[in-house]
Amino acid sequence: MSSALTDLFTYPIVQAPMAGGVSVPQLAAAVSEAGGLGFLAAGYKTADGMYQEIKQLRSLTGRPFGVNLFMPQPEYAESGAVEVYAHQLAGEAAWYETELGDPDSGRDDGYDAKLAVLLDNPVPAVSFHFGVPSRDALDSLRRAGTVTLVTATTAEEALAVERAGADAVIAQGVEAGGHQGAHRDIQENDRSGMGLLSLIAQVRETVSIPIVAAGGIMRGSQIAAARAAGASAAQLGTAFLATPESGANALHKQALTNPLFARTELTRAFSGRPARGLVNRFLREHGPYAPAAYPEVHHLTLPLRRAAAKAGDAQGMALWAGQGHRMARDLPAGQLVEVLAAEAEAATTALSQGGAR
Repeated sequence: MSSALTDLFTYPIVQAPMAGGVSVPQLAAAVSEAGGLGFLAAGYKTADGMYQEIKQLRSLTGRPFGVNLFMPQPEYAESGAVEVYAHQLAGEAAWYETELGDPDSGRDDGYDAKLAVLLDNPVPAVSFHFGVPSRDALDSLRRAGTVTLVTATTAEEALAVERAGADAVIAQGVEAGGHQGAHRDIQENDRSGMGLLSLIAQVRETVSIPIVAAGGIMRGSQIAAARAAGASAAQLGTAFLATPESGANALHKQALTNPLFARTELTRAFSGRPARGLVNRFLREHGPYAPAAYPEVHHLTLPLRRAAAKAGDAQGMALWAGQGHRMARDLPAGQLVEVLAAEAEAATTALSQGGAR
């Protein structure tokens, strides 16, 4: 187990970086102050917006924290499919009295500018989603004193992460809420995602760098199970989404335990990339027809999602959530870290004594 990673936290609990305004500085600070590792999500922000949030977070805590970047995406060739989807969404735009977004609003998420900021103003940890950074980028961050982590959804992707020189790999199971971090978006693989425990085992036999387990984890006993399977720590998103410090819309928080939203599905409906969310009207009606076009579809539907939230209509929002969403607890983030740590310790003790509870 690499001390570079474990020196970042007291408890092996990482708060997932949830883009779209959920992982705000207050949430990351509360998690880090309690002994976990809080994360900011730089996705969908400008480089300056990211920098301002880092400054705010540093004013709230002196403990380690991380920042997550989205990797630039390759050009999407089938613009006709996006146009067809836009035509299908015309009724949504009329209903919410808004315009559809411009699908050509940018593909790189300001990656180079954000990386430059993080090299000029180093943070303790940086993670990457949707691909593997160059060795030069990872080496530069390491020289700046930053621990690097990259998401992988298969053992083959984890090997690519190790070969690129990252300090750790985030093994993301199919149970995870929000976007799957596959390195290549291949539509034929939409129904072939791997469960977390199987993924940890395969990744552990493939790479030697530390593993952070992600996907549907809501209880300390699951953290203990992931660590017993070979992970050094666990990353939790949905568990922290419901906390008071989370920047998630109140409707989103309430939906996690609302019986009306009984299950989750992977869908391309909102962004054009597979992402797990609570099944609502928009997902049911448009998911089967959404093209594999990220971030074009994300830009296209953004005004619809904002209008739905403004109207208080959860049926038109992207309600990202992992498979364990019904187990969400309305606790302050710092208290949740403490509860999870105590549960994990109890479960580990039970396992070492030959039983479980």
